[in-house]
Amino acid sequence: MTRIVIAGAGLSGLSLAAHLAVMDHRHPVIVVDDGRDPLSAKAWASWSDRPGLLDAAACRWFDQIRVHVNGTTKVLRLGRYRYRVVRGGDLATAVRRLTDPLRHFTFQEGHVDRIEDDGVVVDGRHLRARWVFDSVVGPAEEPPADALLSFRGWRVRAERAVFDAEIPTLFDFRTPQVRGASFVYVLPDDAHHALVEHTSFMAPGAAADEAAQREALAEYLTEVVGAGRYEIEREEHAALPLRAGRVERRNGNVLTIGARGGLLKASTGFSYQRVQRDSAAIAESLHRHGHPFALPAEPARFRVFDGVLLDVVMREPAQLERAFGALFRYRTAEPALRFLDEATTPAQEWRLFAGMPAATYLAAARHRLVSS
Repeated sequence: MTRIVIAGAGLSGLSLAAHLAVMDHRHPVIVVDDGRDPLSAKAWASWSDRPGLLDAAACRWFDQIRVHVNGTTKVLRLGRYRYRVVRGGDLATAVRRLTDPLRHFTFQEGHVDRIEDDGVVVDGRHLRARWVFDSVVGPAEEPPADALLSFRGWRVRAERAVFDAEIPTLFDFRTPQVRGASFVYVLPDDAHHALVEHTSFMAPGAAADEAAQREALAEYLTEVVGAGRYEIEREEHAALPLRAGRVERRNGNVLTIGARGGLLKASTGFSYQRVQRDSAAIAESLHRHGHPFALPAEPARFRVFDGVLLDVVMREPAQLERAFGALFRYRTAEPALRFLDEATTPAQEWRLFAGMPAATYLAAARHRLVSS
């Protein structure tokens, strides 16, 4: 019987396990993880216009968002979309509900030393497999990073009731732009508690200025939100390389999944919904074709769009606010979210691009296409 090994039990590994569990097959599946990066402290936000397999893992749902761009604050409904928040522990619980009743699913603790075409080496022992899905090692060569997405978030308790529990702030540009394009994201729990996150687009290899990030968060809470006294309950931070180039995901019988497989969207840093679609496509390919490689081709133009935006923003940070202002200028956020979901037509895209400086973006596009 074919054995499938999933290396890593993070977002992509668990999501793939869930989608495999609902497919009608009896191939033994082993999920290997060393437990060094616990899910308990993780959470993902995403938007979707349709039900999903792991919707039960979502702890919050929103039907509108707030944005502050080009000097104006707007509350936008999401149309057919909904914005959801999934915590790591809830995701793990939802996946185990699907896999625990199945005898051919096994979760194994162990460190993946390396990945080979016929399996994985776990703590020095070779584990044979027909198909390997890798979220921990990654391909031998990755495209260069176009930018770095650096974020620092505070989970705060504010003295005053300043947060709107029903409306997250997707981006607010009322924060200093002197060190690059930056905005603040606010995910509320209730009127007094929220995750307030400072996000910056930086040049590849640049180091985040931690003091400046904390200063920007403090200034936002005090002067923009008017929180009064507040307590920082937890701080979290990360820096994600953003790559618009295509990742070569397949190496023999190994398929790279998750962020290492290029599923982190280069222009936004969001990955949750992209991972869900990819996991469903892999499971469908195994079911229909007996292998995991019959995946839908992605339209190449969206990687070009992402790369062009990052090229422009790295040279002219103020262009990020202008771009977001153009995308979210409609009465609902649905047109922008559909574009970021890579589900728009070229005609819809041209309408969205109106309001952006055409010469700036066309020059960046020519340079990227010529040098690729």
